[in-house]
Amino acid sequence: MAKNLVIVESPSKSKTIEKYLGKDYKVLSSKGHIRDLSTKGKFGLGVDIENNFKPDYVTIKGKKKDIDSLKKEVKESSHVFLATDPDREGEAISWHLYDALGLNDKVYDRVVFNEITKPAILEAFKHPRKIDQDLVNSQETRRILDRIIGFRLSNLIRSKTNGSSAGRVQSVALKLIVEKEREIQAFIPEEYWSIKANFNDFSADLDTFNHEELKINNKDEADKVLSSLDNTFVVESVDSKDKAKNSKFPFITSTLQQEASTKLGFNAKKTMSVAQKLYEGITLEDETVGLISYMRTDSVRFSDEFIKATYKYIEDEYGHDYVGFVKKSKKSENVQDAHEAIRPTSIYRTPLSVKKFLSNDEYKLYKLIYSRALASLMAPAKTLNTTVILDNNNYQFKVNGQIITFDGYLKVYGEYEDTKDQVLPTFSVNDKLESDDIESLQHFTQPPARYTEAKLIKDLEELGIGRPSTYATIIDTIKKRGYVDVVEKKFVPTDIGFEITDKLQMGFSNIINVEYTANMEDELDKIAEGNQVWYETLDRFYKDFEPSLKKAFDLLPKKEVKETGEVCPECGKPLVIRKGKYGEFTACSGYPSCKYVKTEPRVEKEIIDCPNCGGKIVEKRSKRGKIFYGCNNYPTCKTAYWDKPIGKLCPECKNMLTQKGKKIKCSSCDYSEELESD
Repeated sequence: MAKNLVIVESPSKSKTIEKYLGKDYKVLSSKGHIRDLSTKGKFGLGVDIENNFKPDYVTIKGKKKDIDSLKKEVKESSHVFLATDPDREGEAISWHLYDALGLNDKVYDRVVFNEITKPAILEAFKHPRKIDQDLVNSQETRRILDRIIGFRLSNLIRSKTNGSSAGRVQSVALKLIVEKEREIQAFIPEEYWSIKANFNDFSADLDTFNHEELKINNKDEADKVLSSLDNTFVVESVDSKDKAKNSKFPFITSTLQQEASTKLGFNAKKTMSVAQKLYEGITLEDETVGLISYMRTDSVRFSDEFIKATYKYIEDEYGHDYVGFVKKSKKSENVQDAHEAIRPTSIYRTPLSVKKFLSNDEYKLYKLIYSRALASLMAPAKTLNTTVILDNNNYQFKVNGQIITFDGYLKVYGEYEDTKDQVLPTFSVNDKLESDDIESLQHFTQPPARYTEAKLIKDLEELGIGRPSTYATIIDTIKKRGYVDVVEKKFVPTDIGFEITDKLQMGFSNIINVEYTANMEDELDKIAEGNQVWYETLDRFYKDFEPSLKKAFDLLPKKEVKETGEVCPECGKPLVIRKGKYGEFTACSGYPSCKYVKTEPRVEKEIIDCPNCGGKIVEKRSKRGKIFYGCNNYPTCKTAYWDKPIGKLCPECKNMLTQKGKKIKCSSCDYSEELESD
């Protein structure tokens, strides 16, 4: 009897889902995207600009075999369920599968789920639907926008600067970093002084004179204040107030990246990679299960089922007083609210109970996500805040203290926050206190802080630039391109970063800016909601963009090229150093009339034995300068890898594992693992 075919994106979750659905279902993977825009047509955009921006899609290299295999399975199946990720990207992948596999509305359904657990999967299959074409149109518009800007602007950047690429969101993120650096460079520090009185078990800071603001600008002014003080201080007032400290909202994609950066030291790319594994499934003692809900979300809501279960857990574990409430969020216009906040799939699956099944990084991130979700539904912490004013010859000194009277949500989230007791002695009005240690301290105002990764992500989100799910890629790109350096975990723009930003602002200040980029996100949302025609959005953009590009090509000076001191063996003109997609290379200055490119000697460093012919896998360099790893028996043996092979085989498909940075992945399937941090 023919089975139902389910197609997901990742092989790592296909086996788990198949186990949940039972013997009547076969679950296979598309291994991510199967098609992308071609590089045909005008400017190689893969888009027919004159025909409502009709896209021309081609099969991604290496995916034909997967598509043919899925086509065969479709013919042998009774029904097809497209179960790709529950966001616009996942919707687009489902549409490409529908189109490439030749499906029709009678033989397929679309199912979405927010977590990979048996109840969630079974419930999702009770509510199938058809592909949401509005979501597909929105994703397709974003892809075409990024292709047009990426291809056309990158061409300009390579001809006018020492950079190699530009992008719709990438260039705005770089602009923020450059503008911040220029603020720092223009900053002029100003001197100011403070006065502190030290007592046995506390200290007090000078706050006002005759209860009016007091500024001390230099040492002479500070000395004058000191000369007006004596050793006796009188307690003028004691003000104690009870305050409630509410827990934060549960994580969305951007806040998870921020908190993982500041609390765990993870960069955005690492955070999303580890979260992906927690979502797709971890093998526990008797089951494989996704530990967290889908990690690409900008909604802070929880399902009613999770709230109910968590309230019961809090009451059973900590008592009724610790049960909190669901906080209302002022929904931003830029929030899709497609699914829940990031949370554990079961509140009863505590971090400690699964620790032995997780790597160190997986455990740290799961504990952070679990604690934040739990804390968000717990009662506020309560503090007693005390402010004491001490008077000394009409100069008022302030003392602040705080005592936590009820820990509330801090019971589970306290290790991630700085809230601590600041205990003061008991004071009464008119008490007299003596201090023999009154000091003046010199300070200087500080320039704005450079962007950390967490702060950049926070600003990108608040400004409505791009999508949180893309931030990791954006940040990784500007680092790899050499547009920024990371110094003490802060972004410092390089000379190329400054150059690119300045040139883009000369030609594209109307497009490469915060407001335009944020407005484009709003338009993409309207397309997703069915309230705007996708190709009309592209037409309006293109009518602004293309004239600006032509003007920039005419007005911006060409970059200066560096001569090597050699001459071209074909035409006799000087050889120069050029920069291409894969780095620097030496070529003729007479291009395009002379297309000579100097071939550098190739280095062949042995890595491992070839798994297919017994030769050696050696480090090589492509014609464009990119390092790869191939068999030294080429062309007889064509075994090759872009990432460094490690000599071990994939536990899932038995093909070679490769390493890039701290990530191990299969050269054939989607299997991957993260190396533990030192």
